[in-house]
Amino acid sequence: MTPDRARELWPPARGLDSVAADVARDWGVALGPRFPMARFSFAAPAGPDAVLKIVPVEDDEADLEADALVAWAGDGAVRLLRRDRSRRALLIERCVPGTDASTIDDEAAIRIALDIGRRLWRPSAGGPFKRAGAEVPGWLDAAGAHSYVAVARERLASIRGSDDVLVHGDYHHHNLLRQGERWLAIDPKPLLAEPEFDVVTLLWNPIDVFPTGARTERRIAALAAAGLDEPRIRDWAVIRGTYLGLPLGPAETEATVPQLAVVRWLLR
Repeated sequence: MTPDRARELWPPARGLDSVAADVARDWGVALGPRFPMARFSFAAPAGPDAVLKIVPVEDDEADLEADALVAWAGDGAVRLLRRDRSRRALLIERCVPGTDASTIDDEAAIRIALDIGRRLWRPSAGGPFKRAGAEVPGWLDAAGAHSYVAVARERLASIRGSDDVLVHGDYHHHNLLRQGERWLAIDPKPLLAEPEFDVVTLLWNPIDVFPTGARTERRIAALAAAGLDEPRIRDWAVIRGTYLGLPLGPAETEATVPQLAVVRWLLR
């Protein structure tokens, strides 16, 4: 996904302002202006200490966001304060000052991601969460007929990843926010997978920093040095980079999509 495309407001998220206004009125919270980075949902300040988030029905990957926040209970992620299942509304802890990990040195950002990840990645017996191994084949099918898809399917068949750890699912710099002197994760799309599945989205972020081969290798080395399995990181990067980068948009090429740039490098 190119930076310009990544900044576009997802069409299903455009009509949520009225729902948010109704929820804010019912809950007695003062709603501020929508956050610019909230492209796939409605998210805005709700008073000084909270954020109101409305998730569109079309975003089924976020169906269990509240359940994950309850499971983490503020240890590594923002706290869930209130929810309305019927209106897909969440009142969550607000991070202040709220700057994300794209604003700091790259090595520091990876260290923070690993520190938070160790808090989030906890064994789970299942519960309501879907397993990555059951979801990824369908996402690869949706990526279309591209040579990378065939390679990704081969990697998926050989990797035999474990689906016994609760992971964030959309783990990158822009979803790691400063809360006072600590950092917290936001906006999970939770799955049962393994840590190596979760960290690869760090390789093609932040949005404004296009990945290079040298940067990709430095980040993989840092993740492996922290105890993660390097071959599995590489395999998951090919698999997830393929289904997240494809199909190509009208103005996109393999050379302009960050996820595919990482895949291309790893398959060189």
